[in-house]
Amino acid sequence: MAELTNVTVIGSGVLGSQIAFQAAYFGKTVTVYDISEEIVSKLPAKWERLSALYVRDMAATPEQLAAATSRLSGTTDLAAALADADIVIEAVPENLELKKKVWAQIGEVAPEKTIFCINSSTLLPSDIAEATGHPERFLALHFANEVWRNNTGEVMGHAGTDPAAVDAVLAFAEQIGMVAIHIQKEQAGYILNSLLVPFLTAASHLWVNDIAQAEEIDKTWRTATGSPLGPFQILDHVGMETYYQINMNAGTEESRRVAERVKREYIDQGHMGRSSGQGFYTYE
Repeated sequence: MAELTNVTVIGSGVLGSQIAFQAAYFGKTVTVYDISEEIVSKLPAKWERLSALYVRDMAATPEQLAAATSRLSGTTDLAAALADADIVIEAVPENLELKKKVWAQIGEVAPEKTIFCINSSTLLPSDIAEATGHPERFLALHFANEVWRNNTGEVMGHAGTDPAAVDAVLAFAEQIGMVAIHIQKEQAGYILNSLLVPFLTAASHLWVNDIAQAEEIDKTWRTATGSPLGPFQILDHVGMETYYQINMNAGTEESRRVAERVKREYIDQGHMGRSSGQGFYTYE
């Protein structure tokens, strides 16, 4: 397959905006699609915020950042966003029915050349592949939050994925500065979240059952292990919406209680995690 140059990102939330900026920084032409003009109008502010982080963490120059920003555009027109896409990366909330709906819409209008990638934290490609209408071109490319620093790109197909599509996405991940990780068969949670989610779940259950406050749980983990972040600091990076969806879909009583408390105490108050300046902790 030809090099994947024209990138469409579906959804401009925490990870969607990061994926778009990372791809543009490494020379790709990127179109970001979202559902309203109000959301799209906020993209320049996100590029400004990310630019500051790239200066801090990657010693990015003004010239590099200007070039990256020039390669980014936003739209509410799905057909226009996909018109010349070599690869589309979906980053909408972690809800199976929503993702199926979005992928059915993408599959109807995307060019025949387009490779389809889901950036899901927990869902399998085979859960959604048929909804696209093009299952042979569908696979997962999973990013960790703060993609420019925590730069794993987990590539996972399903039984019907064309191996050439897997190879193309592995190459693409490397081209945009990721460490490409090939997952050889489907695994819920991939590698990263197969390790991370049980850890965060254990911390969440301690919290929702009032065993200890989030700060004390974090302090225990950092002190005893030497880790730089505790579980609730990590969750602030993940974002409250993703945290809520994962717990709502977990199917246990404790996880449902976690989701309800997160919605009541954080999401309903506009405290979405580090991206909004307030989550379990307050950020500048």
